[in-house]
Amino acid sequence: MFDLNGKVAVVTGSTKGIGKSIAYSMAALGAKVVISSRKADACEEVTKELTNQGFKAKSIPCHIGRKEDLEKLVSEAQKEFGKIDILVCNAATNPVYGPMQKASDEAYDKIMDTNVKSVFQLCKLVCPDMATRKDGVVIIISSIGGFKGSKNLGLYSLSKAAEQQLVRNLAVEWGPHNIRVNAIAPGLIKTDFARELWEDPKKTEAVERITPLGRLGDPDDIGLLTASLATRAGNYLTGQTITIDGGRMVTDPS
Repeated sequence: MFDLNGKVAVVTGSTKGIGKSIAYSMAALGAKVVISSRKADACEEVTKELTNQGFKAKSIPCHIGRKEDLEKLVSEAQKEFGKIDILVCNAATNPVYGPMQKASDEAYDKIMDTNVKSVFQLCKLVCPDMATRKDGVVIIISSIGGFKGSKNLGLYSLSKAAEQQLVRNLAVEWGPHNIRVNAIAPGLIKTDFARELWEDPKKTEAVERITPLGRLGDPDDIGLLTASLATRAGNYLTGQTITIDGGRMVTDPS
């Protein structure tokens, strides 16, 4: 049941943090994995780590904010492995921290282009081929920020809410072709991306206090579940956003 042998997975933003954990978790289940991020040297390093452990991996650098890079990512992955069975859209950006009132139009465009438009474009490139084989899995890494308002992460949260609606739309559109589309919404995970939040002892303590499991998340908490969703265990699940936050969203903070 928990087996990805013969499957090909493309994971964006997979050279560190959550994305790297997802790539490793899928490789451990037998998938051939495409490692991708903006930096070619980082892609090569992670790919070498995987292949040295006996896994099958391919390095394809990609700036997800550039459509031509997305097209190259898909075409090279298909050329190398013949198909794409699993697409994990993990790469994201958040160049601003503070009130939306102070955010520039440029910041808005960058966040929405990177976090939403790139996912939209990648799915348009990948889903038609999945449909011809009547099989495919798309998993988008969202955030619990997409569920609630924020004084300092407004634009980022907006993009994550948009991703969750995109998942529902794609699930309805591609479901008849046996393509499952879901999102995962992590809470605060100890990654470089969220370092500004968890490096502050006061913020960390505050989050741990209102989290039933009493700790911050680890990248493997996300990677392992993402990989399992791509297996037969997730065959009847689509259009959903699964929260992984140690119980934070169901807690009464009072």
